[in-house]
Amino acid sequence: MKLKKILQKHSGRSNGKVTVRHQGGRSKRFLRVIDFKRDKKEIWATVEAIEYDPNRNARIARLVYADGLRNYIIAPDSLKEGMKVISSSDAPLEIGNCLPLSKIPVGTQINNIEIKPGRGGQIARGAGIVAVVFGKDETSILIKMPSGEIKRFNPECLAVIGQIGNIDDKNKKLGKAGANRWRGVRPTVRGVAMHPDAHPHGGGEGRSRVGLKYPKTPWGKKAVGKTRNPKKYSRHTIVEGRQRGKK
Repeated sequence: MKLKKILQKHSGRSNGKVTVRHQGGRSKRFLRVIDFKRDKKEIWATVEAIEYDPNRNARIARLVYADGLRNYIIAPDSLKEGMKVISSSDAPLEIGNCLPLSKIPVGTQINNIEIKPGRGGQIARGAGIVAVVFGKDETSILIKMPSGEIKRFNPECLAVIGQIGNIDDKNKKLGKAGANRWRGVRPTVRGVAMHPDAHPHGGGEGRSRVGLKYPKTPWGKKAVGKTRNPKKYSRHTIVEGRQRGKK
């Protein structure tokens, strides 16, 4: 399997129409194919290298398995070249190993958590991010998310032991506007500086304040208060909200 492939540039457009604002002009780059599923079970792999990935703020680890296959995974903190990792229900509780949530003790730091068994890790994948196994009951595992929210997960979902590496990424300074352009982020104009036809915050004489009761998106939708979709699939999994006691 190829570890890299060409990453197409779409610049925030779909069929020629801008669907994501402020995108375009980034440097060319390859897509590193990350193994989020860790579905190569019961085979030990050696960490061949820790590499930079231009598509994410976390570092990635290149693994070589005993049968010669190579894969990329997101590198947890303290994972070094030469260390061995495995994906198994009986794996030791060591950095980089992948286990079902039912096999991970309460209080363990984890990352790359599956939402549904077999889908691959979707939660806690950014630099320095960590979730914690908060508790267990008869039918589910409680996970404290990086946001502080406590959610309920299927015990068969997989997770990786440890905290994601490159912890100091949040302290990095870009240094100049061009660094954002290399990343494909175009300049962003404040809504209050726009014409009223272009943004709900626009218009007025001089440097006007937002003359609306609520802040709104460029398309006029409220951007304040409870913005979570009440019909979202994960709504029923929340045990405790980010603000203690709220759902």
